[in-house]
Amino acid sequence: MIEAELKARVRAPEAVARALDERAEGRSETYRDTYYDLPDGSLRARDEELRLRVLADHATGGRRTLLTFKAAALDEASGSKPEYETRVGDAGTAHTILEHLGYAPVIVFEKHCRSHAFEAYSRQLLATLVRVPELDGAFLEIETLVQEETEVTAALDDIRAVFDDLGIAAEDLTRELYTDAVAAAREA
Repeated sequence: MIEAELKARVRAPEAVARALDERAEGRSETYRDTYYDLPDGSLRARDEELRLRVLADHATGGRRTLLTFKAAALDEASGSKPEYETRVGDAGTAHTILEHLGYAPVIVFEKHCRSHAFEAYSRQLLATLVRVPELDGAFLEIETLVQEETEVTAALDDIRAVFDDLGIAAEDLTRELYTDAVAAAREA
C-alpha cells in the first residue's frame, strides 16, 4: 500500500477541530514514537523509516503497538511513501528484537492526536490534528491509502481539496518531518 499524505501547519486549530468534528467523531490518542536506524544511518540515507509506535487511547485507556516501515518517497512534493504496518503484541519485545537485529533508537517523542476517519471525494480519509509538545503550534495530516503509484497524484489532489474545504491554504503545507523538527528543538 502507498500512503498518500499531506501535512500542514494549522493557524486556527480550534476551528479546524470543530470542522473535523462535524465530519466524523474524533478519537484522541497519544502516540509515543520511537524511530530506529542502523548505526551507519543507512535507513535515513535511503529515505526510509522504521518506527515503533505505542498508542494510548484516551477514551478507553487501551494501548496498542504498531511496527511501521516506510520505503523511500514516491512523490517528492508530498513525501508520500509505500507503507507497511502491523500490530505487535508487546512493545518491549519488539524493541528487543529490533536491537538484536542491529537497529538502534534514533529519536523518541510524543504526539498528541485527534483523528477523524471520513469519506470525501469518494475516498476514505484519515485526518489527524497533531500537537507535539516540543514544537510550537498544531499540524493537520490527511492521508489515504492507494494501491498503485499512478493513483498518488489524484489522491493528493483530493486531499488538497479537503485542506481547502477546511480553510487551510496551500502555503501552509509542509514537508518538514517531526523527527527533524524535534531534533532541532532539542538542539536549540
